[in-house]
Amino acid sequence: MDNRNISNLLTVAGFASILGSIAIWASQGGQGKDAETRAHGERFGIFVGLWAPTFFILANRYNRAALEDGRKIFEN
Repeated sequence: MDNRNISNLLTVAGFASILGSIAIWASQGGQGKDAETRAHGERFGIFVGLWAPTFFILANRYNRAALEDGRKIFEN
């Protein structure tokens, strides 16, 4: 798998993390009957949502690597 495909995959994973976080919060955090259940759902949703910046940073790094590989091909 080349750097461009990895970058695209990580970008999709970042957006999926955001959507997953919202879905987890809505299904577990917002619907709990007691405070402890709501708090657990909210914490788990936040935990999943915190993955998104990592995925986006990694996608940016792989995108830069793909651009550098493209420049090297054109320079030779």
